[in-house]
Amino acid sequence: MAKKKLNVGLVGYGFMGRTHSNAYRQAPVFFDLPYSIGLKAVCARNPERAQAFADNWGYESIESDWRKLIDRKDIDIVDIASPNDTHHEIAIAAAKAGKMVLCEKPLGRNAKEAKAMVDAVEAAKVANMVWYNYRRVPAVVLLKHLIDEGRLGKIFHYRTKFLQDWTISQDLPQGGEGLWRLDASVAGSGVTGDLLAHNIDTALWLNGGISEVVAMTETFIKARKHNLTGEMTPVNIDDASLFLCRFANGSLASFEATRYARGHKALYTLEINGEKASAIWDLHDLHRLQWFDHTDEGRLRGWRSIHITDSDHPYMKNWWVPGLQIGYEHTFTHQVADFLKALGEGKQAAPTFRDGLAADYVTDAVLESAKSRQWQKVLG
Repeated sequence: MAKKKLNVGLVGYGFMGRTHSNAYRQAPVFFDLPYSIGLKAVCARNPERAQAFADNWGYESIESDWRKLIDRKDIDIVDIASPNDTHHEIAIAAAKAGKMVLCEKPLGRNAKEAKAMVDAVEAAKVANMVWYNYRRVPAVVLLKHLIDEGRLGKIFHYRTKFLQDWTISQDLPQGGEGLWRLDASVAGSGVTGDLLAHNIDTALWLNGGISEVVAMTETFIKARKHNLTGEMTPVNIDDASLFLCRFANGSLASFEATRYARGHKALYTLEINGEKASAIWDLHDLHRLQWFDHTDEGRLRGWRSIHITDSDHPYMKNWWVPGLQIGYEHTFTHQVADFLKALGEGKQAAPTFRDGLAADYVTDAVLESAKSRQWQKVLG
């Protein structure tokens, strides 16, 4: 019997548009899902480039106005992979039109925008999800299972960082295509909302809510040429962000993100320490979980490296034979698969927009603390 087809309308054709498109194509092939996916339309302001993207990925049509995309009766899912300043308006309009909404992170440029988006999807009762893809790394999912099983015991510490180096040159302009992340009016914030948002979401998922933070940020290059005006304008995003926090469970944490760590392109790591065990995960070695279990026999006690490729590891039975690895792009495939499975069961797959709002409450508190130089309570 033919499965019901859900048609996707994608807004944006950049890097994230490619990851999402690949996931839509791969998920129904590798996973037994209750729905099939139709790549119905891609929307972008440049019709020539949109058409090239559509031809390459197999979308049936293009639009140059997202409002027309939302108005189309043949679109079931609106996927927002466009810059941060577009998320709020598109998501609310899509929800009011009764469309399911998937949105890139961060959900909003701030918690106020994100809250309005949550209200819209919940009022419309439409399925929704935020693309925090690191929740779908098999090694991180295994860590989640171990934590939920009580293998770590009481949690004492959580530490995490996300390091890049691509904005060090003072000749790099800000704004426009490809560099909108350096323009605060578009991005909302710098590394806090772009990089640390990932660390924050993963931490909330693994270790529960964050109650308070104290932070500092820095903008190392104060002015850059703007691509759209050609003028030197102030840089208002944070180039580096560090904060300490307390979780609701009593554990302490440190978070760090920067785009000024020479030699690092995307170093995302996390470590969690409990009374019984500790674990470390590194994006550069994403198929491994480093694990220390204090309950092991003393003479054999030590750190072990678990290679996440066996069929009893999360998601892996859907891929290759044991010993063969998967990568970054598969996390998006897992997210599509989980979204469709949950939809078929009448459930919501996390992270929902409300989960995305929780992360935005933390980033807002971090930025406010950096300004006030005081501890800041986290709302929500």
